[in-house]
Amino acid sequence: MRIKRHPILTFERGREITFDFEGRKIKAYEGESIAASLHAAGIRVLSESLRFHRPRGFFCAIGKCSSCLMEVDGVPNVRTCIEPVRPGIKVRRQKGGIGRINIEVEKKIHQKPELETVKTDIAVVGGGPAGLSAAIYGAKYGARIVVVEENPRLGGQLIKQTHKFFGSHSQFASVRGIEIAERLSGEIPGDKVDIITHSSVVGYFPEEKTLIAYGEGKLIKIVPERLIVATGAQENFLPFEGNDLPGVYGAGAIQTLMNVYGIIPGNKVLMVGAGNIGVIVSYQLLQAGVKVAAIVEAMPKIGAYQVHASKVARAGVPIYTRHTIKKAIGKEKVEGAVIVALDEKWNEVSGTEQELEVDTICLAIGLTPSTELLSQAGCEMRYIPELGGPVPWHDEDLETSVSGIYVAGDASGIDEASTAMLEGRLTGVAAAEDLFGATKTTRKEKEEIIRALDELREGPFGERVRIGKQKLLTGGAR
Repeated sequence: MRIKRHPILTFERGREITFDFEGRKIKAYEGESIAASLHAAGIRVLSESLRFHRPRGFFCAIGKCSSCLMEVDGVPNVRTCIEPVRPGIKVRRQKGGIGRINIEVEKKIHQKPELETVKTDIAVVGGGPAGLSAAIYGAKYGARIVVVEENPRLGGQLIKQTHKFFGSHSQFASVRGIEIAERLSGEIPGDKVDIITHSSVVGYFPEEKTLIAYGEGKLIKIVPERLIVATGAQENFLPFEGNDLPGVYGAGAIQTLMNVYGIIPGNKVLMVGAGNIGVIVSYQLLQAGVKVAAIVEAMPKIGAYQVHASKVARAGVPIYTRHTIKKAIGKEKVEGAVIVALDEKWNEVSGTEQELEVDTICLAIGLTPSTELLSQAGCEMRYIPELGGPVPWHDEDLETSVSGIYVAGDASGIDEASTAMLEGRLTGVAAAEDLFGATKTTRKEKEEIIRALDELREGPFGERVRIGKQKLLTGGAR
């Protein structure tokens, strides 16, 4: 199940190790997540639902859902999709989906963890394209920065994107996402920016203006003068029969398996959604040697850039517009799928059902901003459909209704990675200005960034975000 040859990627796997999964020795490589290693070994069922004990499998790969919660060395509810594998660990499924702690493990867990206090000019939550850009530009104008990222690696979604970006030279035109992640990480000034990986921000306390992060057995109290939230987004789900079966993945999870760990998700895939993500991931599946049985899109036309859609069409993949998935077939995992046509009122057209022989269903039906931390901080939230749902009100500098708290990237509204990097730059400069005062140089920098954002959002593909941002600005903080 591991990819041996790829036209773009070279997988430099770490040292081969083994660990125990319910009495079975599993081969893995250092640097993989536990769930990815299990997937490579053909193990799809990672947990079960609480009420009906239905099987659950790998879905999001970014620690946002509960499908991969497992017991690791006696510790329950470990997010195995982002937990690195280690030699000799013991991994178990949790009965009934509920984790239980034995007395010895409970004593160990309840020992007072090490507490570290960090004071800084700017704290950045999220080490993806927006967060890294914010750190680079905040440091550029004199700020001390702390970046907190819950995954082991920096780069966010960039580390799994093998396609080349559009735009200008300053926006990494013709550069692959994986290379952009490396460049951004290389631009971080080590003397001004401290990076904390594999640590989750678990709370924000508005009265003390303090973040609490936890990772690797250590609590970190972060006291920033300014806060930039660049927490990204999470996959949308779709209601259909069997949608909880192992073998139903979010598009980002499939990219993580294929492009980060070099593990194929399955042999034959149904792609649900023909926007940019769905079509790009379909092409990436083909590059990895995986057959794409079909792409279904509920809208009357595809939403992806034509250059990407043409590549998939030339490969012989059928794209069915005004179609959706009706059901997933299987008991313990996906063994097939039924698609159906939709009429102009989005109702299923009886008699148009087609059964497809697939073992994988990929959902590429959009994203929802991850804004929980901003809500906890007391930021005014507004529901803007064009931006993906609930987002914090923010001004042109991306400062929220809470003074000193900024938002960037998909957490401010779903958009492209190129705009996420520009928004990150803008918040870095704006937060530094807020701390040290505006200068002719910072004002010019902000003007250029805002101009570049406007240019990227011109044309039909940027219309949705333009409308959403306008709604937000004109509606005020409510």
